[in-house]
Amino acid sequence: MTSSLLGLDTRWWYTALVALVALQRLAELRVAKRNTRRLLARGGVEVGAGHYPFMVVLHTVFLFAAVAEPWLFSRPWNPGLALVAFIMLLLSAGLRWWVIRTLDGRWTTRVIYVSDWEPVTAGPYRYLRHPNYLAVVTEILVLPLVHGAWLTAMVASLLNAWLLRVRIAAEEKALRDHCDPRDVLAQRPRMLPLRGSLPGQAPPEPSKTHE
Repeated sequence: MTSSLLGLDTRWWYTALVALVALQRLAELRVAKRNTRRLLARGGVEVGAGHYPFMVVLHTVFLFAAVAEPWLFSRPWNPGLALVAFIMLLLSAGLRWWVIRTLDGRWTTRVIYVSDWEPVTAGPYRYLRHPNYLAVVTEILVLPLVHGAWLTAMVASLLNAWLLRVRIAAEEKALRDHCDPRDVLAQRPRMLPLRGSLPGQAPPEPSKTHE
């Protein structure tokens, strides 16, 4: 069963939306690569590089699957669900933009720390330790739901949760090894404005580098 919006199959509108998200990610990758080169040139050290290829594959396959599922399985378009999902998608994009603006030249898709830099505590980092991860989690969940691609939303969210556990563990190990235990960011929750940590993880540790 297909639906139309302004005389056009809603799957085409949805495909255009995913394409816009993909273009935004490509633009962000250019910024991230430029910042990565600068951070490494200033003595930055990358940690957890082993999981990075898996992250690239997951996010790439996710975008293709998000488009393919509505076309292959004729997922219905629910206007109410689509509106809620689209609003949450915009909020996640706004949060990501806020993170990038706040971190400026420090923002990158890799985990890199520079030992002599003070932690960023402005912007969303006043409230969360990993606001960028919150934006990613939200996007992976809601983008497919704009056109009922619940299978992609579920599988990608589970895989992303596993990847984030690995990524955060690698990052926070480096933080424990290299950062001041009095770091003010240790008092902030990881991704939700609630006290405590992610399910199955240890309490927050000091932080000097952010995602």
